[in-house]
Amino acid sequence: MTSNAETALIVRNAEPGDADALVEFNLAMALETEDKQLDRAVLSAGVAAIFEKPQRGFYLVAESNGRAVGCLMITFEWSDWRNGEWWWLQSVYVHPEHRRGGVFAKLYAEVERRARGTRGVIGVRLYVELENLKAQQVYQSLSMERTHYAMYEKLF
Repeated sequence: MTSNAETALIVRNAEPGDADALVEFNLAMALETEDKQLDRAVLSAGVAAIFEKPQRGFYLVAESNGRAVGCLMITFEWSDWRNGEWWWLQSVYVHPEHRRGGVFAKLYAEVERRARGTRGVIGVRLYVELENLKAQQVYQSLSMERTHYAMYEKLF
């Protein structure tokens, strides 16, 4: 990324007009990281659901020269142990042409800024594929720490 493009990088709240880009980014991320082909209709409805009910979370978009080049979604989890709320980073994606140019770092910095400024937020979390070592290195470089938890699920 050139220095001009870097200075043009902004992070903003996603808007309903960004839904198509968010869907495309999620489709690409699922295919790239998990070799999964998501159902576009289901994904589109899921993206729209965040805009319909903001208590579910919100998206941030990184934009360079008027074009979305990255995104992430924040969802909320209440912790009774800590009497506070975790913000979960999900659906993280940076377009391949813009990787290693500080896009995720800028998105993350905005998440941390907002989280620290929001009463009751106790921290941020994310999960990552075990084999995605590049992403893990990026998260560690931003002072995120690996936890001792493993994740289980049962999909209905």
